[in-house]
Amino acid sequence: MKKYENAIKNWPEDERPREKLFKFGEHTLSDTELLAILLRTGSKGQDAVALARNIIQEFKTFRNMSHTDIRRWKKFKGLGQAKIAQIKAAIEIGRRFREEKIKKKTKITCAKEVAKLLMPRMRDLKFELFKVLFLDGQNQPILGIVDIEQGSITQASPVIREIMHKALQNFAAALICVHNHPSGNPNPSREDKDFTTELVSAGKLLQIKVLDHIIFGNDNHFSFADEGLMK
Repeated sequence: MKKYENAIKNWPEDERPREKLFKFGEHTLSDTELLAILLRTGSKGQDAVALARNIIQEFKTFRNMSHTDIRRWKKFKGLGQAKIAQIKAAIEIGRRFREEKIKKKTKITCAKEVAKLLMPRMRDLKFELFKVLFLDGQNQPILGIVDIEQGSITQASPVIREIMHKALQNFAAALICVHNHPSGNPNPSREDKDFTTELVSAGKLLQIKVLDHIIFGNDNHFSFADEGLMK
């Protein structure tokens, strides 16, 4: 196959994404250039930068790429499962790096701090996911963040037993429950309210303080503690 003239290796060295990264730092690269480095190669008739530019134009942001159905990716020539996996893995690494950085930072004192930590992961999920943060007596550090259940919580009691079991395993003195509403509306349902009441009662029996139940929507959240509903 004849190689096209505009291959990246034929560009001036200072304009090639990889060379720019090493010479000037990754922070100087555009989203298109960063994505092109992940892609490494393009397809017949277009280099990696052109392919990356088309992907950016389609999805607009890396956030959108992280939760888009795999079928939308198939429209791009030269983009197989291996490259899609590389992109999604890179985005997930970025998320985890951010979470670790925030987790080390602070004592949890309010729902906003929990939202800052978990919103990037929870807001884009297409299914309901229930997580629990386990804390020590001073709410610092976070002893663990555990996924409890995927899907709607239709039977509260088994979930509550599992939460308390995990809390004891982590030697937690307190916990914060979070889950998301894929609809984007964080307001609690009647089931959410009943579940929270039962969870607080179970915590009192085991001397584990349930500090909050936070529901994530689309870039917003509802805190039972902030609304005075944790009694």
